[in-house]
Amino acid sequence: MPLAAVKGLIRHPVLSLLPAALLALGGSAVMADTLSREERMALDLSDYQVNDTDASYFDVEARMALLRETQNPLLLQVKEEAGLGLSCRQKLNFEPITTRGGIPGFYPNPDEWELATEPLFAFEDSVSDLAGAFVATGDTFYADCLVQYLHGWAEAKALTTFRYDSLEPQAWFASESMLFAAAMAYSIVRPYVEGFEEEKAEVERWLHGLALQHSAIPGEPEESCCNNHFYRRALYASMVGVLVEDDDLFRFGVSAIYSALHDMTESGALPLEVGRGRRATHYQNYALNYLITNMQVIHRQGYDIFDLEYQGSTIHEAVDFLFVILDDPAALGDYAPLEQFMGFLRDPQYFTWMDIYLSHYEHEPMADFVTRVRPTYNRSAGGFVTLYFMDPDAQEHLYMDEEQRSTEAFRGLGN
Repeated sequence: MPLAAVKGLIRHPVLSLLPAALLALGGSAVMADTLSREERMALDLSDYQVNDTDASYFDVEARMALLRETQNPLLLQVKEEAGLGLSCRQKLNFEPITTRGGIPGFYPNPDEWELATEPLFAFEDSVSDLAGAFVATGDTFYADCLVQYLHGWAEAKALTTFRYDSLEPQAWFASESMLFAAAMAYSIVRPYVEGFEEEKAEVERWLHGLALQHSAIPGEPEESCCNNHFYRRALYASMVGVLVEDDDLFRFGVSAIYSALHDMTESGALPLEVGRGRRATHYQNYALNYLITNMQVIHRQGYDIFDLEYQGSTIHEAVDFLFVILDDPAALGDYAPLEQFMGFLRDPQYFTWMDIYLSHYEHEPMADFVTRVRPTYNRSAGGFVTLYFMDPDAQEHLYMDEEQRSTEAFRGLGN
């Protein structure tokens, strides 16, 4: 599938929270077993600290060297497409967002939502595209442009006036992904940008201030404090914490991994995600997209976070449970209806985490699945992840007819 087609699919909402279901299992409420915000803040994570402020979420230099030598057709395709057609001048002319009102919810107001979120998504695509163009071409022109682009937003104090309303939290949710999109893209290029010292310093002050301001809002006690939106906040906290060497912010990011493992059931279900009715399977996967990506940021600081066992759980159980319920929704048991929404399977943005996971572990069902949805791109959570992580030996059959790819990719994965 051409990269432009993949990116064209990514117009789904910043997913709003429906009321979390208090599902009974064995007579006790699932919510009662989740780690509260207060308990999470009391965790002793003092062993975690930032060790390398220049470590992006992947080894940029090594990957660029590999991409110069690879003959893998898919990587060559993505590399070519990522490196073409970008105008720095056009990006720099994009007006920073300096005011923020409420953003309507997607489900009740899809047209109004799309209009309101268009400039937000344009920002995320812009930073991810510039970072990707740098990796694809090795041309520091794109790295310099990204710094100048972010500096324009920092200088304008963009995003600092986002609105938080517990009844209409979309603007707060949208800020999450803008933050980690900017931080992850910036982490790729910063070591390669010569000069621009004042600009880089201002960008880092801006990102740091936004991360502290945004993460200080706890969210609703039984919803966004502790579910996938917390995992999203943790992703920017880890990445910004690395960039500015803020150990406390980095530990905030680490705490999400402990929270998820604490909450996980024996089967690997994330209760706050599988309690989402017909979208239970979607949200189990959605949460993994941010948990695994965050774990990669933490791993790059020298921690064996992927092998962490906490309260008897590891992240691998959550991964395995996803593939169990993809294959057989009946495995959800009392958590959710068996008639699961499976539309998300046709959107590659939700599966960038799989290339990251497969760079560490073998997982045959995942390897088979992601082969059929590559190249994956997520405008905020990592950008061109297939380009950055895919093993060149992992994929050889690259040019199937798009309809054939879609049909084969999702056969047998539910209705």
